[in-house]
Amino acid sequence: MKQFISTSEEETLQIAAQFAKMLKPGDVVALHGTLGVGKTAFTRGVIQSLTDAKEVPSPTFTLLQTYDTPDFTLYHFDMYRLKSPEEAYEIGIEDAFTDGVSFIEWPQKIGSLLPKKQIDVSIEIKPDYRLITIKGE
Repeated sequence: MKQFISTSEEETLQIAAQFAKMLKPGDVVALHGTLGVGKTAFTRGVIQSLTDAKEVPSPTFTLLQTYDTPDFTLYHFDMYRLKSPEEAYEIGIEDAFTDGVSFIEWPQKIGSLLPKKQIDVSIEIKPDYRLITIKGE
């Protein structure tokens, strides 16, 4: 387990860029935290460090955004609006788990579909900073 303190969005992006260097095909990153805590900002930092993407919108309404990196496709899921875990199949979650790297906001919405082997990134708001905790391989 590793913990990081971020006092700004820029610091969160830098932490995420360092984290991005460790990713490999098949990795599943489950992002935990309350609404507005910075899950999308963290993912944006990863994506912008691996691609030339300038805009990295939240997939809240589309449920999925994909990005091609030199080594894999990165799938950015937002499961907040799912009504049942099975809806994740409709947006191609199985292919993402096999072929790419998956970032999943609101992973609890897909329950047992989430692989046992995952990387958990939890973000908590503290009075003067955000605490980013990374657990897993």
